Amino acid sequence: MKFYTLLSLFVAASFAFVGCTPTQKGATTGAVAGAGVGALVAGDGNRGTGALIGGAVGGVAGAAIGNNKEKKQYQQQQQYYGPGY
Repeated sequence: MKFYTLLSLFVAASFAFVGCTPTQKGATTGAVAGAGVGALVAGDGNRGTGALIGGAVGGVAGAAIGNNKEKKQYQQQQQYYGPGY
């Protein structure tokens, strides 16, 4: 039963990324990963605060990485199609 629940959550999460820009994907992934790490690193009484701080830091870092990736894709597109495209 747990397997099917996790599988359905994974499939639903993969559909959430359809149509997102690399910046949005990076921000979402970074926020989720940061919240998880923040909750694990924080002490027993501070898990919520750790998740909030980790999610915020991870979201900003993920957005920066995604934005960099998006700029590289744009530059490659301009080199391939030319500056007028």
